[in-house]
Amino acid sequence: MYKQDGFTIVELIIVIAVIGIMAAIAVPNFLSYLPDARLKSAARDLYSNMQRVKIGAIKSNKKWAIVFNADARTYEVCSGKGPDNSWRGTDNDVVKKVILGDYGSGVTFGKGSATDPIGGTFGNDFITYSSPKNVIVMNSRGTGNGGYVYLTNSSNNSCYGVGTRSSGVVILRRWIGADASEPWK
Repeated sequence: MYKQDGFTIVELIIVIAVIGIMAAIAVPNFLSYLPDARLKSAARDLYSNMQRVKIGAIKSNKKWAIVFNADARTYEVCSGKGPDNSWRGTDNDVVKKVILGDYGSGVTFGKGSATDPIGGTFGNDFITYSSPKNVIVMNSRGTGNGGYVYLTNSSNNSCYGVGTRSSGVVILRRWIGADASEPWK
């Protein structure tokens, strides 16, 4: 009698079938997770860039800003102020440019399923910085104008509000649904 090593064809087919069933269950769950993960990444990056503007302004002892362009779905982190005081001039030193489309899954400015904004009302804009319009400005003390930027994705079931208070505090909040007693967490 001799000893046989290895697997039989039946054993291999069973293992391949089990792997196929596991993949059929896992892939749809993973694909539904991706849009929300990309939106969360975009919101956290915006939060980090707001902190960067605050720290940059304190460190350099001059104003820094984030200039939002809702139509192009972009924003720029800038140091230095243009001659027209709008932060849209050519004298700005653009430290970083972020394109929301690079995150994928249709990440854009918008309210998604959110029905109540953080501390105010939704208008047509999902960027609530008003003076100057659509620009966060931080001064050398780390304080600046207050407002929020709302981000959503193509599924429109999630929303993040990222913003600053005039005291310089940077806030990141996620909308958790219309049925919640405190929708912003």
